[in-house]
Amino acid sequence: MPLGGSGGEHGYGEPAAARGGRDEEDPSCSPHPAPLPLLPGLAVVPMASEVCSHPPSNHSEKKNKKLKHVRQEDALMEILSRVPCRPLCRFKCVSKEWLALCSYSHVHKRSPQAMSGFFYNDHGCRFHNLSGKGPPMVDPDLSFLRSSYKHFCVTQCSNSLLLCKCWKVPYPKQLGWNSLPKGKPEQFFEWPEADEFDHVVCNPATQEWTSLPPIELPDHLPLFRPSKYFLGFDAAIPSRFVVFVPLNSSQTYGLSADMIYSSDTGGWTFTQHNDFSTYPISYLESTFLNNTMHFPTRYSVIVTVDMERKDWTEIKMPRGMTNEYGDVSIGKSQGRLFAWHIKNEGDYQLSIWVLENYDSGNWTLKCTVSCSKLFGRDCRENYESYSMFAIHPECNLIFLTDNKKKTLSYDMDNQEVHIICATGDFLEGLPYTPSFVEWTSDGH
Repeated sequence: MPLGGSGGEHGYGEPAAARGGRDEEDPSCSPHPAPLPLLPGLAVVPMASEVCSHPPSNHSEKKNKKLKHVRQEDALMEILSRVPCRPLCRFKCVSKEWLALCSYSHVHKRSPQAMSGFFYNDHGCRFHNLSGKGPPMVDPDLSFLRSSYKHFCVTQCSNSLLLCKCWKVPYPKQLGWNSLPKGKPEQFFEWPEADEFDHVVCNPATQEWTSLPPIELPDHLPLFRPSKYFLGFDAAIPSRFVVFVPLNSSQTYGLSADMIYSSDTGGWTFTQHNDFSTYPISYLESTFLNNTMHFPTRYSVIVTVDMERKDWTEIKMPRGMTNEYGDVSIGKSQGRLFAWHIKNEGDYQLSIWVLENYDSGNWTLKCTVSCSKLFGRDCRENYESYSMFAIHPECNLIFLTDNKKKTLSYDMDNQEVHIICATGDFLEGLPYTPSFVEWTSDGH
């Protein structure tokens, strides 16, 4: 998917050097890092072909030294490329040489990333660091979109990418950010459709973005119309993403047809499956796992749609878990599908299940815990409302809110509780894990 096209349809964030002039003293601007001494304890073993019985000539000696130096740098870069982003940033403070090496694109792109925080709304797009301190790793204002759009709304986050609605004209104040419920993520707010807008997928870490082409429905479907857009992104394939859009009509209210966009082709494809037309899905959430979209329905069933084969299947929810009122949520962690539910009675017991086997539909109860006890309530209060809004993608850590003032995390392994916010400024958000791999590196 080519970027940087004319007419504002595509864009790419300019590096700092392009915006404000290149700093010749900054080693990170150099395309090749300065040579570094070998780390203590790191040995380079010569290849068998380099070992000879006779004394080397001056030419061969210089060649061997050059090869050894290249292998030392390659070995050091291989080590650093396996270091997570935050410690890698701290390594930059060692010296100018270390700054140059840790800023090398090959190291930075391969560095494993961990969940860094949450995008959320508070009279504008904000970002809450998971550590609770320091500046955000990315610009929550998405300033790289401002040259083409005057107003935007973040509707979804899938791992490292954001799906936004973007307007080329300023939105009226009475319909803008000031009307959003404080602390609520934007996907829970129905934005007015008065003005034309674009659906934009962007990577805040690399400042790349692209606008999706408009959906053109087949001629034989005059009664169908697109509903909510769902973004799917897998960090294992960072140059590719998909967007799934269910189609609604006046005759059906479930998953009877859809449009799927793939960044590989840059276009939409249409599929239809009448067997699932009776399944109304929740338009508040979806989970993208194993190249498949997962949607909880009101019939205690999770509908899945494979983005490549266009296969539609269903998974029964855990035994005893009903979703009549749409209060079952799903998510992914450590490569597995999770489902959870909070009983709106008693001490508000939270039950979390994990899907062990797709074929058999076997679920295992992972955790049960009292939300009232987690939030320090000895007895039920009027108008209490607890919700679990996220699960950490790499560990057994969950995030909950009382929808009033307090947001906390709970470790299911050691039962530790950590208060994230107690002032009501941050109640819930969209979990975000940065990815520094550029789409353009693979021609997209």
